[in-house]
Amino acid sequence: MVTYQSEGFSHDHGRFHSSRHTITFASRLFRFFRRLVGVSQTKGVNMASSDPIKHVVVLMMENHSFDQLLGCMQQVYPNLDGIDENNLRSNPDYPAGKNPITQAVTDLMALSLDPHHEHVNVLRQIAENCSGFVSDFVQSYSQCGDARQQIMSYYELGSLPVLHTLAKNFMICDHWFSSLPGPTWPNRFFVHTGTSKGHVKMPSGMYIKNEYFYDQNTIYNELDNARITWSIYHHGMPHTLLLARLWDKPDQFHRMDNFFNDAAGPEDKFPQYVFIEPSYGGTDENDQHPPTDMRKGEYLIAQVYNALRRNEALWNSTLFVLLYDEHGGFYDHVVPPKATPPDHDTSEFAFNQYGVRVPAILISPWVAKGFNSSVYDHTSLLKYLIAKWNLRADALGERVKGANTFASELGKLTVPRPDTLPPFDTEVFTTLEHVVPKATNEHQNALMTFAHFLEQRMSHVEELAAVGYRSLKSLGSPLDQLTVAKDRFLLFLHHGQAGRLD
Repeated sequence: MVTYQSEGFSHDHGRFHSSRHTITFASRLFRFFRRLVGVSQTKGVNMASSDPIKHVVVLMMENHSFDQLLGCMQQVYPNLDGIDENNLRSNPDYPAGKNPITQAVTDLMALSLDPHHEHVNVLRQIAENCSGFVSDFVQSYSQCGDARQQIMSYYELGSLPVLHTLAKNFMICDHWFSSLPGPTWPNRFFVHTGTSKGHVKMPSGMYIKNEYFYDQNTIYNELDNARITWSIYHHGMPHTLLLARLWDKPDQFHRMDNFFNDAAGPEDKFPQYVFIEPSYGGTDENDQHPPTDMRKGEYLIAQVYNALRRNEALWNSTLFVLLYDEHGGFYDHVVPPKATPPDHDTSEFAFNQYGVRVPAILISPWVAKGFNSSVYDHTSLLKYLIAKWNLRADALGERVKGANTFASELGKLTVPRPDTLPPFDTEVFTTLEHVVPKATNEHQNALMTFAHFLEQRMSHVEELAAVGYRSLKSLGSPLDQLTVAKDRFLLFLHHGQAGRLD
């Protein structure tokens, strides 16, 4: 179901192998083949004639549920599946017998705790019509006290001015679900590959044991095959580098500063597909992963929107998709529906159910204001890209093949909307303090472990003293550990770009 409503709004208001030979041979073979056949760098043609979009830009943030961030939008669209302030929902407290915890407005921009959201936690949370969120949190944090209210809290309309302004001016997807009941990594793999290769856990500490290897096909490989240009923009520690089939494509990874430069340039030079990764840690963290200040993520979202909006030619040919990877342990009232398993790798989970509902907004002058209640998950994005650019329909698994797509939203207008909101005033965000992290979360721990794996892979081209210095610094404070991890990611990309990892 799709609903449109005009509404005025004030802008003010596998396995990792220790040997490097496999990827080296693949890299050399790829480069030789490219030279041999003379692969053209010309952009592929958009074959969907009714689709005016030439560029798709995706920004995926971290760890918040739909009810928590966008449930308030029911005040704008009464039929949207959000929060009815006259009929607030509740969860039983723990232990049983206490008063239930009811939904309530929060004004906290930096939440105090990081709710657990591993696979086992999420299954408990969504059990019995999503009545286990509070009890799972209290069992995880027995001394949480009043912090349990944060699980059931939501942001008042206008308290997240960037997100809520975009939601009021573009297309909200109020039944977009994370791809499985689980944490960051497997859900992010679904948006890139349509599968997590059967994994549902965060594999922190696993890489040294060679227990995980994400070598599945990716949307980026399919785009390459069709000669569709793409780039990944990041803040120093791109999660997408976990995908082994991207290791021989270091030139496709760019720091975030390059995004703003590229978006200001000629429209026809801008990549056709862009995936943006926020900063996952350090003093510049802006992914909105608790306890990070929500306003830092608001700033990033505004910066991306502004960069696109200020280039008229680019803006009038772009779809900006704003997503969140998973719910982060925060309450949402909609029970995740059944889903199609992506493949036969079901040893850890049947993959026959979506994860918790997450915020999703389609932003473009080619989409109307309103909301869309079709059931989507992260593979819906892949389904759209495959149909849009005539990619192989079966290349990314059964979940993608069976996914709903939002393509119909982009063929309804005959001209781009002239009323899209102007760039945001971001001056208020420039005064936010840089906070030194006191601890690291599971996502960061896993990335730091993977960074150590990258260090091993480039040890033959790095000076021993530099390796030793990073190893020593990695034993320091959380900020030191995150800084070393970013250095390792960036060095791996640098050496790859220079051809030194062959």
